[in-house]
Amino acid sequence: MRPRTLDEFVGQEHIVGQGKLLRRAIESDKLFSSIILWGPPGTGKTTLAMIIANTTKSHFETISAVTAGVADIRRLIADARERRGTFGGTRTIVLVDEIHRFNKAQQDALLPHVEDGTIILIGATTENPYFEVISALVSRSRVFQLRPLTDDQVAALIRRAMVDQERGYGAKRLEISEDALTHLVDIAGGDARVALNALELAVESSSPGEDGAIRIDLTVAEEAIQRRAVRYDRAGDEHYDTISAFIKSVRGSDPDAALYWLARMIYAGEDPKFIMRRLLILAAEDIGLADPAGIIVASACARALEWCGLPEAQYHLAEATLYLATAPKSNSCGAYWKALAEVEAEGKVEVPDHLKDSSRDGKALGHGKDYKYPHEFPGHWVEQQYLPERLRGKRFYEPSEQGREKDIAARLARWRRGESKT
Repeated sequence: MRPRTLDEFVGQEHIVGQGKLLRRAIESDKLFSSIILWGPPGTGKTTLAMIIANTTKSHFETISAVTAGVADIRRLIADARERRGTFGGTRTIVLVDEIHRFNKAQQDALLPHVEDGTIILIGATTENPYFEVISALVSRSRVFQLRPLTDDQVAALIRRAMVDQERGYGAKRLEISEDALTHLVDIAGGDARVALNALELAVESSSPGEDGAIRIDLTVAEEAIQRRAVRYDRAGDEHYDTISAFIKSVRGSDPDAALYWLARMIYAGEDPKFIMRRLLILAAEDIGLADPAGIIVASACARALEWCGLPEAQYHLAEATLYLATAPKSNSCGAYWKALAEVEAEGKVEVPDHLKDSSRDGKALGHGKDYKYPHEFPGHWVEQQYLPERLRGKRFYEPSEQGREKDIAARLARWRRGESKT
């Protein structure tokens, strides 16, 4: 069921939709610069390259970075040079599948031949090329990022396979229940290959009924894709209710409930970056200075998620969840919103003269005059007015008695009493 033409290609309208640059280049057979197709599995990278192969008059070669070595690259380049000189200047387009698997030496071996036009490179990768492909090769290529297919697009591909007479199951009497189709689509997670493989397994492992029809119900769909359905709509109530339960469990310091809701979301196909974003927010909103390491751990785990991806990044999601769920809690960072409300209410306020920048108008206007430099005083603190005069004595931040913030509260209280002792 791999699409053979752009008209059969589903998804990626942002790069191959009508009138888009890449589509125009493919249809006119004028792919003059190398490209890198970057996206998750099953989104059409290799398919798009195959469509180019079927469309172009250039010679097309395919190599896999998993099995090819420098010797294969040299042979390919030698053939391309001969083809260019012998057969009327025939161009050679080379698809390197999983290009991120090439080491630096292998990528370096391609570089001069991409640069001088001996080959036009199509690199396909599931990894971020700005990290995994040498910068010199990236700079000489146009990077196109492919996105996971939408649920509607995956469903359309499944239905197409069910009725296609030539390559699909159109010759069979095939019926699929709505909940079975929904399950295949949900678990596929935007990966067309997963969805079609699951459909194939479901059909081939099912016997026709007495009327000759093969019926795929939810049980068969679950067996085909080896995961049970969890009631979870990534765009509906379950999405919002489950993330709400998760965040409230972390905020409420219940690590067991937090892990349960985390596992439920991951199992159902929730975007892990969405979960991590919510944890990053919580680290400041609900923990803050009670444990400043909370935001550090959450940020490190967020970075690890980007580098590792699922399934390995489930460890990092769990680590961030457990750390934040068991950390002391404080919502005192919300003091910012009180300050913002004050700013919105008061309009323009003059900065006190002693706090103004003295480097420009100090001599002429007295800016910075009488400013007291804290490091010149005992305890590196000195009593001084920092707020505008109208807000003298105004309090926004009130530290809690939780975790590290208890020490902050004691220190701040001394300062507010005018005591400099550390």
